[in-house]
Amino acid sequence: MKKLLLALSLGMASTFAQADWTLNADQSSLNFVSVKKNDIAEVSEFKSLAGLLKEDGSVALNVSLASVSTNIPIRDERMQKLLFEVQKHALANITAKIDMAKVTAMKAGDLSQESVEVKLALHGKEKAYNAAITVAKLSDEKVLVTLSKPIVVQASDFDLSAGVEALREVAKLPMISQAVPITASLVFVAAK
Repeated sequence: MKKLLLALSLGMASTFAQADWTLNADQSSLNFVSVKKNDIAEVSEFKSLAGLLKEDGSVALNVSLASVSTNIPIRDERMQKLLFEVQKHALANITAKIDMAKVTAMKAGDLSQESVEVKLALHGKEKAYNAAITVAKLSDEKVLVTLSKPIVVQASDFDLSAGVEALREVAKLPMISQAVPITASLVFVAAK
């Protein structure tokens, strides 16, 4: 019986270590906070995400910029057209690499914190950020990766300042912040 249990657990561990993982978009979120009029903060999200966690720990996330959701349809349309220019730049891409050896060694319910480099490709530009993440092994088939702290994206790093200004003008606002905190909660499920 002990040999059978050992064989099963080794088999599950090797499956865990060697499988690619697919993003469960329904259980995942990518949010950002915009600030207008100096002190009005609004949380928005991207509703269409796709991604993979490869066996080597590489994470790749594709974000449909047309899926921006502020809960105000006219604002969504303006962001798509004036800020993101989705007809020219339909996607944002996010990449990172996590320590899969740590994840493989974890039991369900365990957490691991890491500092990783996260690269954001947006609007024809790319920038790297140092990010604190938390990895939670939910089960042998499911992993949760979250940003422990928001990443603050500057509009100017992605040639988005003119788009922010266009949004400000059309909405007749005194200001919209050029600094935007981003949060992420990503659930990856083992490929079967």
